[in-house]
Amino acid sequence: MSSQQIPEDSLPAVQETAHGAVEGTDDPFADPGLPAHKPRIQDLDERAANRSERAVALMFTLSMLATVGFIASYVIFPVDKIVYIWPFGHVSALNFSLGLTLGAALFFIGAGAVHWARTLMSDVEVAADRHPIEATPEVKAQVMADFAAGAEESAIGRRKLIRNTMFGALALVPLSGVVLLRDLGPLPEKKLRTTLWAEGKQLINMNTMKPLRPEHITVGSLAFAMPEGLDPESHDFQTQMGKAALMIVRIEPDDIKDKRQRDWAHEGIVAFSKICTHVGCPISLYEQQTHHVLCPCHQSTFDLSDGARVIFGPAGHPLPQLRIGVNSEGNLEALGDFDEPVGAAFWERG
Repeated sequence: MSSQQIPEDSLPAVQETAHGAVEGTDDPFADPGLPAHKPRIQDLDERAANRSERAVALMFTLSMLATVGFIASYVIFPVDKIVYIWPFGHVSALNFSLGLTLGAALFFIGAGAVHWARTLMSDVEVAADRHPIEATPEVKAQVMADFAAGAEESAIGRRKLIRNTMFGALALVPLSGVVLLRDLGPLPEKKLRTTLWAEGKQLINMNTMKPLRPEHITVGSLAFAMPEGLDPESHDFQTQMGKAALMIVRIEPDDIKDKRQRDWAHEGIVAFSKICTHVGCPISLYEQQTHHVLCPCHQSTFDLSDGARVIFGPAGHPLPQLRIGVNSEGNLEALGDFDEPVGAAFWERG
């Protein structure tokens, strides 16, 4: 039955509220007002309030201990340690301990704050009218007064045990983020500036895994090589090849425009890094008529007849060249490392 169908004489003439009675009205949806405030046991019994204080302090203390455990986990557990934990099965001991301790540290801070607010802070409901966005000086003064009153009602100044343990928990939790910086890995030092290429290292064909000889490289052909002694089965093979990958082409000596490139070549055979200087993609597209190579990722184009300079695309640097020669066995060999760092222009090669 809708409200329009209710006989008027059946409507309540007076509506009781927690703060007295509202005068009789024809509006069946009159605002009943706020419910009566019911004091909590902590408001009436100081011993109960002290128990709540100790409970909150215990939670903040547990948060501090969990944060210390988080940091200790980095020291105690190696990255590759696997343990069996029911019901999760075999998991990383480091990841499990980090997740458990960090979760506990954050949980106990939140639980302590909630318990503090529910049992010790003032729970009196206050109704406030909506105000214009721009506050008047009176409103600003009232806000500051309310803030001061809230600080007083929170008892943060009087209950020093809660205050001190809360500050301790909040001060320790950010240390977890500082320790996480270890996951960024060791400092690169000069590892990005050097490769496995060195004087006397033979150029090994990536397809046949045999040393390359000048007669193996014909004009217009493209070959890929790796340094002598690098094992494809080694655990760091991909890491090393990410810097040492080499492409080799043979150009008619008269077509080479750059003098230093001609000096660093052998009978027109030139060796350049295969790693694009934009974001490190491998280059594999070669146009023999123009001597251009193209990066398939973002179409950076390099002219191998002119010092591998950039003629199109976002790459900012030419491809590094490797100086090569021939050893006593007639095999192609490196005469040093690349002339500059390989790959993307990290820190502008600073």
